[in-house]
Amino acid sequence: MRTDVPQAKLRRFRPRRSVGDRVREAVLMLAEAQAILLTHEEKAWASITFSGTRHEMLLDFDGANAVEAGERFIAALPDHEFAIPGQLVADAAVSEVSHTLLPEPRMVVTISLLLLQDA
Repeated sequence: MRTDVPQAKLRRFRPRRSVGDRVREAVLMLAEAQAILLTHEEKAWASITFSGTRHEMLLDFDGANAVEAGERFIAALPDHEFAIPGQLVADAAVSEVSHTLLPEPRMVVTISLLLLQDA
């Protein structure tokens, strides 16, 4: 016996992208896809008037071209207008940068972002 299931019920499950997923995607796009994300920590926070999340990321720019992209990333990050649905980026800052030249140019950048839920 064969039963026909309407096409509408055969939709594939697509997981929702979290705020953290969207932040990672936006940061890596700003880094011109030249960075490797080493770590990402996300912490919820709230005050009397606002709530949101604080994100700290460690990005690795490995190779001469990647380091050049990293330098542009560092210059652009503080003033960049992020487009993350339902969120406002209240602060974006570079907190640490370490460079090595040998055997290959490499730069590791630590950034922090403070996001507010957009009401």
